[in-house]
Amino acid sequence: MGLLVTRKGEVAYVLVGYTNAGKSTLLNALTHSRVEAQNRLFDTLDPSSRRLRFPREREAIITDTVGFIRDLPESLMEAFAATLEELHDADLLLHVVDASSPEMQEQVETVQGVLQRLGLQETPVLLVLNKTDLLGPGEAKRMEKIMGGLAVSAVHPPTLNVLVERIGSAMWSSGPNLRNGSCSRGG
Repeated sequence: MGLLVTRKGEVAYVLVGYTNAGKSTLLNALTHSRVEAQNRLFDTLDPSSRRLRFPREREAIITDTVGFIRDLPESLMEAFAATLEELHDADLLLHVVDASSPEMQEQVETVQGVLQRLGLQETPVLLVLNKTDLLGPGEAKRMEKIMGGLAVSAVHPPTLNVLVERIGSAMWSSGPNLRNGSCSRGG
């Protein structure tokens, strides 16, 4: 299966994840932007989209969305409906995880549950293990193997090269296969 294209003919990636996983910081690092990024609950309330440029003059749209929380009430889901609409246009969901959080596994499961509630099980997902600068030596590589994602640190741009390469190759290949450093299906 090849990547879908947005209504405007552009490939779209959407950053999803638990609140405070570093989605806005990652958006800024990937796109050289200055989207507000603070260490507080629901700092991002409205989606922010930017152009992500790849080698050979290729580009895609990447969107930062509101962070999810455990036991997200239906009323809050409805309040964020317009914001979450961006997810349905995604060719690839970049599930950003705070790899330094002691509650990482629960947060991953929470986000997967929200994606299922939104009917996004068929959308490809790439797990992005962020904040690896806060881990001990060798811990990031160990987590990549266990979790099947890519270890990065949004505050250390050189670590983002493998992520840019992976999503760029998925964009122009015959189809994404992103598990274990590639992609899985949503939820």
